[in-house]
Amino acid sequence: MAGNGKPPVLVVVQLSGGNDFMNTLIPYNSPIYWDCRPVVNVPQDTVIPLNDELGFHPKTAPLKEMFDEGNVALIQGIGYPNSNRSHFRAMDIWHTCEPDTVGTTGWLGQAIRDLDPDGENVLTGVNLGRGLPRAMTAPGVPVASVGDLDGYGVMTSITDTQERDEALDIFKRMYGPAFGTGMVMDYLAQTGGDVLKGADRLAEAPVKYTSNIEYANNAFAKSLKDAARIHLADLGTRILYVAHGGYDTHAAENPTQPKLLDELSTGIADFFDDLRAHDAADEVVMFVFTEFGRRMKDNGSGTDHGTGGGAFIIGDRVKGGLYSEYPPLDPAQWEHGEDLKHTIDFRGIYGTLLEQWMGLEASPIVKGQFEQIDVFA
Repeated sequence: MAGNGKPPVLVVVQLSGGNDFMNTLIPYNSPIYWDCRPVVNVPQDTVIPLNDELGFHPKTAPLKEMFDEGNVALIQGIGYPNSNRSHFRAMDIWHTCEPDTVGTTGWLGQAIRDLDPDGENVLTGVNLGRGLPRAMTAPGVPVASVGDLDGYGVMTSITDTQERDEALDIFKRMYGPAFGTGMVMDYLAQTGGDVLKGADRLAEAPVKYTSNIEYANNAFAKSLKDAARIHLADLGTRILYVAHGGYDTHAAENPTQPKLLDELSTGIADFFDDLRAHDAADEVVMFVFTEFGRRMKDNGSGTDHGTGGGAFIIGDRVKGGLYSEYPPLDPAQWEHGEDLKHTIDFRGIYGTLLEQWMGLEASPIVKGQFEQIDVFA
């Protein structure tokens, strides 16, 4: 239980595309940083210093404020051995904890099954977005996917039964090639039906909600507002999933990443302010991740796919600070001669969240024993 006696809730935020870690937590006094990034750098006089070596991107000021309050744990160098640079495969590995084979079961899907073994509550796990992330799939586990909370959930705008069935069939065929078994494909179709079952209960969330917090006018902020509304409606939801896309910055990184980091940090700050205003922040922890970091050297406009990245664990129950080690900047220690090395395995961070926060056994989900961190107060 959380400190206020309520069940712990986990909000997972996926930064799709590979957020550039080295331009998020910046080694602003390192000559190597400036040599590697003559074009794609964050001007030194704009960096928000954390210490003499590292500083936050200027557009993450709200996150830095939460960090100073002790509510943000920054995981440096998160990754795994022999990191894959393909978006699809890398995200698949993060979703299933299966670096060596194509997994069919998501880590959060397994967690939802452990939290609700009989599948009694369709809303134990809720995805805020269209479709269903691989992380939340597990045979027999219902998960609701909500594209528009004010519109009563995914696909409820499709009133004709035949059209709805066709939409579910498309949904099934999208996942079929990756999963490869009829059983799981049938499960995905069933999941689409479960979405519809949960729609009536989800309709309660906007009706019950009032707040003085003014969220920004962007899709990510809206998703976090929906996450807050679902949590505050007390529907028994234990895991919420939100995606923030656009981080594949091969080109035009300087205008693109700052805009995304601004949306990210202001959205997260508003979300937690909203929960605190409702005395509901103590039972919520947020995990923010991306599928990989980016290369050490810029390409003249952006940065290409790399390895070691960064993640955040955020919440009032979190012991804020820096965790693990910043990847070595010495070129002799670069991965593949051009990447940041990973310094901690993401499966250990999942284990930390599962065991220390959610109270679940981690090893069957993450497929082994991995180093955890002491991050909760």
